[in-house]
Amino acid sequence: MNRTSDVIFLGVKGTVVALDRATGSERWRTHLRGGDFVNVVVDGDVVLASTKGEVHCLDAASGGVRWVNKLSGLGFGLVSIGSASGQQAIAAAEKKRQEAQAAAAAAGAGA
Repeated sequence: MNRTSDVIFLGVKGTVVALDRATGSERWRTHLRGGDFVNVVVDGDVVLASTKGEVHCLDAASGGVRWVNKLSGLGFGLVSIGSASGQQAIAAAEKKRQEAQAAAAAAGAGA
């Protein structure tokens, strides 16, 4: 199974590389148009990567390009990427922490 949690995504020299988390072996690599620095964010089943003023959406399992946005009129500077799913993961982790804390408090009260 190819889950994004089993993979580490790197941006280097205009390329996104997916490495197997357990072995370090390369699963795929995709060269992007643009410069050396690549900003990478995983968002569910896609990898968003920016380089030289462009944003690329890659399939996380295969590295295939789903789409490219050249961000016309914005120049070639660095692009920062944010992801809503990252916020959802933080909220889910916080909820889980609160539930565990409440369960521990209830277990302590019953002792």
